[in-house]
Amino acid sequence: MTESIKQDFIKNAEEIGISIDERMLSSFDTYYKNLLEWNAVMNLTAITEEKDVYEKHFLDSLTITKIVSRETLDRGLTLLDMGTGAGFPGLPIAIVFPNVKVVLMDSLNKRIKFLEDTVQKLGLTNVTCIHARAEELARNKNYREKQDICCSRAVANLATLSEYCLPFVKKGGFFISYKTEAVQMEIDQSKKAVKVLGGDNAETVFFTLPGTDYQRSLVKIEKASATPSKYPRKAGTPGKEPIK
Repeated sequence: MTESIKQDFIKNAEEIGISIDERMLSSFDTYYKNLLEWNAVMNLTAITEEKDVYEKHFLDSLTITKIVSRETLDRGLTLLDMGTGAGFPGLPIAIVFPNVKVVLMDSLNKRIKFLEDTVQKLGLTNVTCIHARAEELARNKNYREKQDICCSRAVANLATLSEYCLPFVKKGGFFISYKTEAVQMEIDQSKKAVKVLGGDNAETVFFTLPGTDYQRSLVKIEKASATPSKYPRKAGTPGKEPIK
């Protein structure tokens, strides 16, 4: 890691209330190098420049502190990252908040192999990697309505993501979706789906990613009641036919 990227990362993280120490810096450096190594043989991310990865992946993942307090994360909770891809946002959260028990879930097994290798190299004991589809895992009694938080940076509309994510969240917990600033229409169009799935009290935070001009938002939906057993529907249906 170049000194300028290191200092920028530390400074930008401080703006969202996070103090990056040497252990974390070493972990992120290992994560980045392993990401590049695996990305050379499989498609994990189109973003590979070191500065961009630290900003658009690592820092962006950590902006969860904009909507969940640092104190809450430090105390520890359970978090499932649905459709984690190359580990975002769950793995950066696990690095910075070791008391958070993180489940990284993805439907592509080769991504899980990368994540398992990375977790081993980082020596993390608070991360579990699972190869599964949300439609299937959400019916597993060990995961259904067991998470304090289910989050996702996946590219899908909010109604579809709600059907994938809310079944994992326990009553009183939250589904958190990482979005751009152009999210209001999605929020309006997902209101029925959120209600049907047991969600309520949507809260949205808009912000500029520190050190950049990237406009971002986080949508936090509280789990108010149990998700009906028929949800999520069979594979592919939530994306093709969102609840309206």
